[in-house]
Amino acid sequence: MHVSEKAPAKINLTLDVLYKRQDNYHEIEMVMTTVDLADRLEFTLTNDNKIRVDSENRFVPNDERNLAFRAAKLLKDRFHVQHGARIKIEKHIPVAAGLAGGSSDAAATLRGLNRLWNLNLSLEELANLGSEIGSDVSFCVYSSTAVARGRGEKIEKLPAPPSCWVVLAKPQQGVSTQSVYESLSLDNIVHPDTNGMIEALHSGDYWGICKRVKNVLEAVTLPKQPEANQIKEQMIHSGADAVLMSGSGPTIFGLVQQETRAIRIYNSLRGFCEDVYVVRMLGTESLD
Repeated sequence: MHVSEKAPAKINLTLDVLYKRQDNYHEIEMVMTTVDLADRLEFTLTNDNKIRVDSENRFVPNDERNLAFRAAKLLKDRFHVQHGARIKIEKHIPVAAGLAGGSSDAAATLRGLNRLWNLNLSLEELANLGSEIGSDVSFCVYSSTAVARGRGEKIEKLPAPPSCWVVLAKPQQGVSTQSVYESLSLDNIVHPDTNGMIEALHSGDYWGICKRVKNVLEAVTLPKQPEANQIKEQMIHSGADAVLMSGSGPTIFGLVQQETRAIRIYNSLRGFCEDVYVVRMLGTESLD
């Protein structure tokens, strides 16, 4: 028996850090949505009671370091599943890019194995399980548009943004999410207008969304990433309607209404950046 799942990348329209909690995690508030750049996962039922992860991407581990493996193990252990599964991951989302590729793979694994193993869990139950794996996994279980709070596990669904093009560009040098948060100065944060962003999404106000994109982690990542800075400046110069870093970086994205302009921005970046994509905004459940 085979089951397949799509694992879309996410982008942050806002990312705010409110304070550091007693458990040493940061209290965050971020508006996220999905784009049509996705990994594909295939799940095959096995009778050997083992979990195997296969990928042709050499940067994808096949053990506990892989969030999809951890998601499978969590489901198997929690619900005493007596079957195994082979998980084949076809990677399209760049690794360590701030696009939640690993988290989306984990979320797709929860959804896929829920079907493969006939566990009949709701998306809400899967999202609660996802919070035990990583901060973006709960959001990725729903794979729509939402504001995430707490450590990322408190999800409030929102309307999808108006349809547009998204240009994504990832610098070669990755960043450590943990080091970015550790380097963040909480005293000097200029907070995003999260409520205004939520209102703009509810009213379908594309330009209101563009006006309010903000990520407080840019203040940490961009000074250490000259290439990311260069990409951001190039996107702005080439006429993107809004430009922002996603997550802890280093990927920069630009929102564009016109396909011709999106292609022009793409071409302007290809000269000095290998990982460049032009995709559509998703924002709603589109997991087939």
